[in-house]
Parts: sequence; structure tokens; C-alpha cells
Amino acid sequence: MEFRLCYVTCASREEAERIGRALVEARLAACANLFGPATAIYRWQGQIETAQETILILKTRADLVEPLIAAVKERHSYTVPCVIALPIQEGNPDYLAWLAAETAASGVRAEADSKNN
Repeated sequence: MEFRLCYVTCASREEAERIGRALVEARLAACANLFGPATAIYRWQGQIETAQETILILKTRADLVEPLIAAVKERHSYTVPCVIALPIQEGNPDYLAWLAAETAASGVRAEADSKNN
């Protein structure tokens, strides 16, 4: 089984917590970590912008990345949210087994949650 770390930037801590909680509840991610505030400097619509953001790290299975991205986009305030999946090459086997177990029943729950939100 393959695993991923998903890096997401959010407009606020509240948004990151809301998204992270929803994805863990839907079993699209086993865990969500929030970091920040962080300063982002980026180009948007021809302008250089600076903003404070909260970083959201989600741990998931590779086969759940596509529905995870869709769920983030549904809940995110940005027009083009940053959602990047990075492969987990190695890790504590016990932790990876836990990650697999906590995302095992994701399909039905994720669809139900997206219909309710």
C-alpha cells in the first residue's frame, strides 16, 4: 500500500481546522496537522501578494488523494487552493498500519459528508 502527505495552505487556522476535521471524519485522511501562521509570497492575477496562511498537512493513502483533493476544493475559500501530494517513501511500520486502518472505510462516509455540506 502506498501513502501520501498532502500539503494544503489555508486562509486561516479556523479554515484549516474545519477542513482537516472534515477529512479525518470522512476517513479521507488519518491525521491532520496545522502549522502557522506562515507568510506566503506569491503571484496572483499579475500582482505580487503577501498573506498569512495556516499550513495543513494530511496523511492518507495514495488511492485517496483524488477524493481528498475534491473534498478540500469543496470546503476551501480559495479559488485555486494549494493541495500537493508527496509520496511517503518509508516510515514506522506500526504508524503506516495505523494510517491504513484509519482510512479503510473512506468511500461511503466521504460521499455522505460531501452531500451534507
